[in-house]
Amino acid sequence: MTVEKNLLYTRDHEWVKIEGNQATIGISDYAQHALGDITFVELPAVGKDIKQQETFSTVESVKAASDIYAPISGKVIKVNEVLNEAPEVLNSDPYNEGWIAIVELDDLSKKESLMDAVSYEEYLKTLD
Repeated sequence: MTVEKNLLYTRDHEWVKIEGNQATIGISDYAQHALGDITFVELPAVGKDIKQQETFSTVESVKAASDIYAPISGKVIKVNEVLNEAPEVLNSDPYNEGWIAIVELDDLSKKESLMDAVSYEEYLKTLD
């Protein structure tokens, strides 16, 4: 499993990349691998306020449907429309082309509850 060093992670396998007052959100390589072939992504609405640890998206695969939880709070300002036509991008490139949404942050201190890449890798070792 690949873990990107410049991202923060949740125990539910979402990642977030914070740049200024914006954060890009997606699911980790571990999550996409566990889900299997992704067939559908329900994107959040632009303008929606999302709260840390609440469901903001759903991903369906050949195995199951899974809720995606917000790793951080904010307002959705952009969604990855590519996923409407090609949800499998979450499988092939979860950290780059497979992002789900970009949010404008409302409370940067919420990032303190997230894991850095080293901590996330250690956490993954406890799951096997």
